Amino acid sequence: MTDINYDEIWPGGPRFVKSDKSFKMSTDSVLLSYFAETKGAMLGCDLGCGGGAISVLMCHNNPRLTIHGVELDTAAVEVARKNAHINYMNDKLKICHQDIRGNVLGAGRYDIVVTNPPYFPQGSGGEHSSFASSRDERNCTLSDVCTAASRLLRCGGKMCMVHRPDRLSEIFCTMTSNAIEPKRLMLVHATAESEPSLILLEGRRGGKPGLKIEKPLIMRNSDGTESDILKEIYHKE
Repeated sequence: MTDINYDEIWPGGPRFVKSDKSFKMSTDSVLLSYFAETKGAMLGCDLGCGGGAISVLMCHNNPRLTIHGVELDTAAVEVARKNAHINYMNDKLKICHQDIRGNVLGAGRYDIVVTNPPYFPQGSGGEHSSFASSRDERNCTLSDVCTAASRLLRCGGKMCMVHRPDRLSEIFCTMTSNAIEPKRLMLVHATAESEPSLILLEGRRGGKPGLKIEKPLIMRNSDGTESDILKEIYHKE
């Protein structure tokens, strides 16, 4: 493994292969892995797992958890499998080269499903970008993701996603139409004075109505320094 170039998001933490074949490690992925509560969960699924960053972080956070990552892009699958290997997670992280719109994996068997789906409607991700299909919904819509999550989750299982706040109403409607009840919402702000830039949302398959809005996650103080919560997430003193 010494000939593999990789990044660490904190010293001694999970490592990620440096590659131009998939999206680089993003704050979105780190925040979702922090937000997704996995206590008691044994089997999870990462829909559209890309290079496997969220899956690796979740397995690191909960050693009892096994994750099945589903990814359509061949190059990203290669990177995800390398990331599983260099983090010694081959037995905990299985990457499936499949389309989430197919009849993938086993229905009704997952405790938790996580996803960082394309944020933008089809055509707005950059037609000539090599990562356009990861940015917009040309290959995977919000409805596709929620339909797949509903099929995979056991009754009472959780779906957790990161997305944009301007699509929150659409997300609520799409989740509930797929029998996933929104239960927990956290808004992410660059600073306390700024508008939210991301949402972190948890829903439950077959859950009862009732949404808890959690304390906002503020990433930076007014002077530009990292907030205490961001330092905690990134394991900084």
